[in-house]
Amino acid sequence: MKLSVLVLITALAVGLSIGLVNFHFQGSWYYLLISFGISFITSFLVFYYLLEKYIYTKIKLIYKLIHNLKLGKDLKEALGEYVSADPINDVEQEVKEWAGAKKKEIDLLKKQEQFRREFLSNVSHEFKTPLFSIQGYIETLQDCLVDDPEMAMKFLKKAENNIERLSYLINDLDSISKLETGEIPINYEKFDFVPLAKEVMESLEDSAANDHIKLSFKDKYTTPTLVNADREKVRQILINLVQNSLKYGKENGSTAIKIFELHDQFLIEVTDDGIGIEEKHLPRLFERFYRIDSHRSRKEGGTGLGLAIVKHILEAHQQTISVRSTPNIGTTFAFTLEKG
Repeated sequence: MKLSVLVLITALAVGLSIGLVNFHFQGSWYYLLISFGISFITSFLVFYYLLEKYIYTKIKLIYKLIHNLKLGKDLKEALGEYVSADPINDVEQEVKEWAGAKKKEIDLLKKQEQFRREFLSNVSHEFKTPLFSIQGYIETLQDCLVDDPEMAMKFLKKAENNIERLSYLINDLDSISKLETGEIPINYEKFDFVPLAKEVMESLEDSAANDHIKLSFKDKYTTPTLVNADREKVRQILINLVQNSLKYGKENGSTAIKIFELHDQFLIEVTDDGIGIEEKHLPRLFERFYRIDSHRSRKEGGTGLGLAIVKHILEAHQQTISVRSTPNIGTTFAFTLEKG
């Protein structure tokens, strides 16, 4: 409702009230009209002045501040530009939108706080396991170093393995941190993806053979598949995904790399016929340290950061990754690369 209409209604109410009171005591229509006219005009001018000066201008100022600050302007700019035709209703709307935005912001902060707690808990657990193992091996070494040198060497080897695991964990955490902050640059170059995929397959042949899993890359990919990306980081992506397929593969299973041409991208798929992943796990699969139940894995290993690193590398390339899986049938990771 506009200011003039609001003041008019208020003045009419005041003028009519005073006129009726005067008519009750004087009993004259003439005095009723006189008192009504004077009180109506007076109250209209007074209310209009008071509302305009002390209330309406303040509301307009508040509205301008809310509206312009929402647009990202600083305080000086926010005070000087936008004026609404109906600031009272607009202030209500702006405040509702502001409250909704703040609620979303608070919900996001709560979610981030929960993620932070889980992350710290996971980091603590991942570090404690090898550290306690190393501590136990060293204490045992102190007892058998002289009496049983052969046993001492076994414990030294186990301690070395746990130290190596700690080193991998620290390096992976450092990589994710640097990818997030942009400290690790993406060195774009045009290269043929096919030779790189073959190189990765060959480098992991022994691991696959130990797990009795066949690696396949179709012979049909003979023509160059030129992409524009960081070759070494794409290698890291492929190694992580193939190793993941071996970890969750099955006896006498297979893993394949496939290429599909899109409009301005290539879609790369790493597919296995392993134990698969339940749907409830898929949305969180790329979170740091998120692990599927340990009994689903044929063997333990890794830092729990491989898929998180893959996701960060692709995001740094402004590309995407997705996963689809069916328990006891298999899993497919699919990511995109820009055409070269």
